Amino acid sequence: MSNGPHGVAHIPGIPDWNRLLDGRVAVVTGGGDGIGGAIATLFAAHGAAVEVVEIDPVRAERISAEVAAAGGAIRSHVADVTVDDDVVRVADAVLAEHGRVDVLVNNVGDYRPMVAFEESTPQSWQRMYDINLRHVFSVTRAFVPGMIEAGSGSIVNVHSVEGMRGFPRDPVYGAMKAAVAHFTTCLAVDLGRHGIRVNGIGTDLTQTPQVDYLTGYEDVEHLWKSWAPVGRVGRPEDQARVALFLASEVSGFVTGHNIPVDGGTKAGGGWLFSPRAGRFVNRSKHL
Repeated sequence: MSNGPHGVAHIPGIPDWNRLLDGRVAVVTGGGDGIGGAIATLFAAHGAAVEVVEIDPVRAERISAEVAAAGGAIRSHVADVTVDDDVVRVADAVLAEHGRVDVLVNNVGDYRPMVAFEESTPQSWQRMYDINLRHVFSVTRAFVPGMIEAGSGSIVNVHSVEGMRGFPRDPVYGAMKAAVAHFTTCLAVDLGRHGIRVNGIGTDLTQTPQVDYLTGYEDVEHLWKSWAPVGRVGRPEDQARVALFLASEVSGFVTGHNIPVDGGTKAGGGWLFSPRAGRFVNRSKHL
């Protein structure tokens, strides 16, 4: 990296657009399936050595086998990122193997237990905090010192569009996702001087094993043009491509941003109350 005429660092060009993460070490939490699995697979295809953190042993083994069969470099760690000892164990193993981490994707999250706020409890609040926010702090904290020492790094936090708009079905969940989004922005400002970029992805309407947007709606597929401005359901690969952009030097001058990868739902509207259904809906067959 050289300095330009005004003392500003010059970012080198991308040598190979088919290998955007060549030689990089990437950690992906919840990387066994769904959005995390798509990210791990795409990162490996672009040359990264991928370290997947996955709570389910079956998913962990499957993603490793699939990526390795395709010629990618991958290891899986069976761990629960809401448990501090597990986070430390994984971080130690990754750093012992590679000596550094270039990319961190905090992908773990869950909308359950989703309950009406008036029926929620301190226990449900704690669970929402643990699975959607606290682990983002602990996992990030485990890898940031090494990034600071290296003077480079990219962190991608996968949250939800519900943290970027009103989410009436569970305000606590929405608040946790909003906290991840703002943590992303704040951390980017804090770490930018160390060469570390931090960005977020606000997901919506993406078909995964965790969230099924298709079952029960087979007879009204024509309504996708009404439900999402892009006119279709999202796929994990849609999220993975944006994560690749944010992880690579293609986005080398982008930090502190939360990108809705939602098919346009945030821009086009949001949740509507259905008198017929007696609840808020985002894909109504009839209001």
